[in-house]
Amino acid sequence: MDRQQPPPSKDWILRSAEPGRIERIEAWFGGHGYDPHRHDTYSIGRTLAGVQSFHYRGTLRHGIPGHTLVLHPDELHDGMAGTQAGFRYRMAYVDPALIQRVLSGEPLPYVAGGVSNDPRLYRAAQPFVQAMEHPLDALEEQDALFDLAMALRAVAGKPRGRKQVDYPAALRAREFIMANLQVGITLEMLEQASGRERWSLSRDFRALFGTSPYRFVTLRRLDFFRVLILARFTLVDAALAAGFHDQSHMTRHFTGCYGVSPLRWLERIRGERQVAGSYKLIPPPVG
Repeated sequence: MDRQQPPPSKDWILRSAEPGRIERIEAWFGGHGYDPHRHDTYSIGRTLAGVQSFHYRGTLRHGIPGHTLVLHPDELHDGMAGTQAGFRYRMAYVDPALIQRVLSGEPLPYVAGGVSNDPRLYRAAQPFVQAMEHPLDALEEQDALFDLAMALRAVAGKPRGRKQVDYPAALRAREFIMANLQVGITLEMLEQASGRERWSLSRDFRALFGTSPYRFVTLRRLDFFRVLILARFTLVDAALAAGFHDQSHMTRHFTGCYGVSPLRWLERIRGERQVAGSYKLIPPPVG
């Protein structure tokens, strides 16, 4: 069990984000944490102290120690302290494509409610929410991903979404996007790359990877933008280099994804220290 510490005087985020690896954070908030936003990843976490409250699918939920937070990709949520004592938590952001490497084309498992007390999920989440000073090595991460995918499938039960999906076509579209982030990607390009009619492709892409092709492109550009601003690029230069029209275009998407402005996010990150952060000025890796 983690040693309890007195509440800090200001909000902070501790982040581990090695290129090509699962992003993990630990954070403390005394009150308001995030405005409504949505990721294109599974958010798998654990509240370590206090009450972590958030709106999710029209209901106010509460995460407490001993439960597992499981937020599905592209589901709108916010974050705040449920009591005046604040809350501390850890979270891992798991790319649905990593889950698909285990499930091989099944619709993504959907765990209702945002909070689970199922012991299978609690055990499977443990490697991702261990203390930040203990990084996951590559083999441990792969084993943990398999266990997490199996736990998500078991707890979710019957898959939500379409029964028949074309996984190879959707995967070809994803690989094309990852290889061409610096160009203007169109639905016509994705049709040609995947061999699949655009609307069927878009529906399959959502079922398999948790979001639309357009949002997937946008969030990969935001990934690169974060790399650049952590490397001390200005917001304007980073936005343009990441493929956005201008700073305001980027800020709108950034706030919608992370629930805070780029400057506020950067302030929280720099308020603590980076863990295992090796930031190279290249687009996000394929896969």
